[in-house]
Amino acid sequence: MTIHPPLPTTRPLLDPATEYAKWQSEEPIRRVTIWGDNSPWLITRYEDARAVLADERFSADANQPGFPHTRPGAPPQAPGLFHQMDPPDHTRLRRMLIPDFTFRRIEQLDGAIQRICDDLLDAMTGGEATEADLVASYALPLPTLAICELLGVPYEDHGFFREKSNALTSVAGDPAEAMAARMALYGYLRALIERRTDDPADDLISRLATERVATGEATLDEATGMVSLLLLAGHETTANMFPLAVIALLHNPAGLDALRADASLWPGAVEELLRHLTVIHSGIRRVATQDVDLSGVRVRAGEGVVVALQTANRDPSAYADPDALDVHRDTSGHVAFGHGLHQCLGQSLARAELRLGLSALFRRLPNLRMTSSPESLALSTSTVHGVRSLPVAWS
Repeated sequence: MTIHPPLPTTRPLLDPATEYAKWQSEEPIRRVTIWGDNSPWLITRYEDARAVLADERFSADANQPGFPHTRPGAPPQAPGLFHQMDPPDHTRLRRMLIPDFTFRRIEQLDGAIQRICDDLLDAMTGGEATEADLVASYALPLPTLAICELLGVPYEDHGFFREKSNALTSVAGDPAEAMAARMALYGYLRALIERRTDDPADDLISRLATERVATGEATLDEATGMVSLLLLAGHETTANMFPLAVIALLHNPAGLDALRADASLWPGAVEELLRHLTVIHSGIRRVATQDVDLSGVRVRAGEGVVVALQTANRDPSAYADPDALDVHRDTSGHVAFGHGLHQCLGQSLARAELRLGLSALFRRLPNLRMTSSPESLALSTSTVHGVRSLPVAWS
């Protein structure tokens, strides 16, 4: 039996270029071992990544034989988790949520997100405070409050779903614990949907309950799965992306000075940070449903693939000097949010949270600095790259 090298699962916090170069210096597409004898193909180049993610011969259905799950013993695919479904079910469920995630709808939330930023910064800097853990005080509650407001989930329950999120996304967790976390979270959300059916408010859960479940367009199980996906993805990715963006900007003073001098650069800078950091860490998983020829490699039906977005976004064939953080760069076409039919539904919300949150932070705290070295920070153990805490000071 051929023994394939393990899938790379680590990267330095500040400068992963050397590590990424190792991934890309070998064959553009090669087999790696993710666990046991499960050895999918690893896709590291930009054009190959986009090709796989746009090709319907590569299935996102986690119930397909050969699908490369992040860990053994993965539970059966739950109803409503459309990110791991193919059309027509993916199309049917995703379409129900699009009105709440259009650019115009998220633009209407800018004021609410800005108030969240200001309130959190007021609390963090209140009294004589001159230092804090930026993750606990700002980076985590900001997207959590925002997604709670959009969905209609009581924020006071955030500790509960944060705990369940950690259990569900940990790559080193016990499968039984992950299943228990899923069941507990689903029970909570199912009860909330049922309450909103009888007593609706102006939020996504109420609209889903009254306009989709009550009319028979979606089952209660599907609605529960959709809300679970939005809740977890809606805070997990941005909460991890935010402190990494702060670290990257603090270590790029020229770029940060440019942003302070010209606030109109923030939207483009957020795109560059998304490309440069790419926090989806364990790859986008697919399985071939037919034989597919890709860059000289034949991927057979039933074989899994793992698309490494982080190396695709640093491919020198796509971006000049790709390892540099350049807040003036044109990042058109980056794949930080994926590509194709399954491109992240909540990307407009994530962009707004990062743009408003980062600009408010550096405007309010011009002397912000880290009080621990990057090497001393504990990294996340989830499928999303990040740090568990970020001690900062501003006096």
